Amino acid sequence: MLVREVMSSPAVTVRRTDPVRRAIRRLYGHNITAAPVVDESDRLVGVVSELDLLRGEFEPDPRATVRPAPSSHEPPPRRVMEVMTSDVVTVTETTDVTTAIGLMVGKRIKSLPVLRGHEVVGMVSRCDLMAMLARPDAELREAVVTALREQYPFGPSWEVTVRDGVAELSGPPHEHADDIADLLARTVPGIVRVKHQRRSP
Repeated sequence: MLVREVMSSPAVTVRRTDPVRRAIRRLYGHNITAAPVVDESDRLVGVVSELDLLRGEFEPDPRATVRPAPSSHEPPPRRVMEVMTSDVVTVTETTDVTTAIGLMVGKRIKSLPVLRGHEVVGMVSRCDLMAMLARPDAELREAVVTALREQYPFGPSWEVTVRDGVAELSGPPHEHADDIADLLARTVPGIVRVKHQRRSP
């Protein structure tokens, strides 16, 4: 399965010059935990997470520690560029989902910007992957059947069952058509594996 089949698109981005509070409102308003940061040319320059923004907005409460008297000069609002992560791990639309998961695990990150050249076209997050895997088997089966019917409206045909995201295609052997059917079934978000059950023609 490819990233483009599970990513959230279009990407919700923030500008590197945005005030931290504006970025907080943007993430909160879209119910997301991180966003790509772009420059004036819409090129990716970083990623900012809700934790980055919280750290950027809050300062230690003077009631908790002994601190010098605050300055009479108010500091300017902090900008996203001051709190974002500049070392960004990205994927493309054609990256395999298993590769994306490996990056999330290895880098201990929750989401990855999806690039098409220099353009940010989406984000893929752990939540996207969980939503994909949470789809009911009956819904997945219907999506597989529809994909096969669109490709082969006049046959061959397969009996389709789905259990825990594993699609089983049953029918007479059609070597070339079976390969295409396998690929089509795998494009359905939530299908994690495809098996073929042969029956006599």
